Amino acid sequence: MKQLYERLYEATKSGQPVCLCVVIETKGAVPRHAGSKMLVYPNGLTFGSVGGGQVENETVNAALRALKSGHPEIIRYTLNAQEKNAVGICGGDVTVYIEPQSVRPVLLILGAGHVGRSVTKFAQLLDFRVVVADERTELCTSDQIPGEVEFLPIPMKDIPSQLQIDEQVYIVGVTQGSDVDVVGLPAILEHTPAYIGLIGSLKRWGTTKNALLDQGVPKEKIDLIKSPIGIDIEAETPDEIAISILAEVIQARNN
Repeated sequence: MKQLYERLYEATKSGQPVCLCVVIETKGAVPRHAGSKMLVYPNGLTFGSVGGGQVENETVNAALRALKSGHPEIIRYTLNAQEKNAVGICGGDVTVYIEPQSVRPVLLILGAGHVGRSVTKFAQLLDFRVVVADERTELCTSDQIPGEVEFLPIPMKDIPSQLQIDEQVYIVGVTQGSDVDVVGLPAILEHTPAYIGLIGSLKRWGTTKNALLDQGVPKEKIDLIKSPIGIDIEAETPDEIAISILAEVIQARNN
């Protein structure tokens, strides 16, 4: 049981989706007692057991559905072979509570400069798993950016090999220039994040967009990018810019 809780903790800490399945009630002869637990991962792998056999198969399928929907579920199984929907022959009943563990969305901040540091500072007050990426290793450290932050001191093009980019990832691009974006974004845009925005003027965005098109990046992928980033509040300082950016990210998340 201790190992199961340790695995559950590690999964939730790292942002890995996982579903906790618990036998909450039993009647009659059943393979596992109340309190038996099992973890189910998105790839169908499991740890622990709620009884094996068809009960477990059905529970895994229900857990995978719950991971997609985000909603918990309670399922009662009968193991009485004389009943219509029996999933076993032991003769008893098993009730399983299926709870997908909430996964904090990831805020991936591209760039550890002044604005990137401000975005990181305020983002830690929100319900995000904060990841900062910058190949300038001297900036991408806990000494420069304190708090509960993960660091990827690597080129932008290498990020997808270290961090899964999907609909749970919100990307804030606050790099030092269009040239950095042009080199790194094609690899990022092979995936589909929940949100991606880039800092800079309309002129900078025009330069970046044309360069991405010249590299063969599909227009529909480029159109996912919001630039200039942030809600217009006439922001000037790094902190003000960070607040305008995070307001837009929150809006995207809540919509």
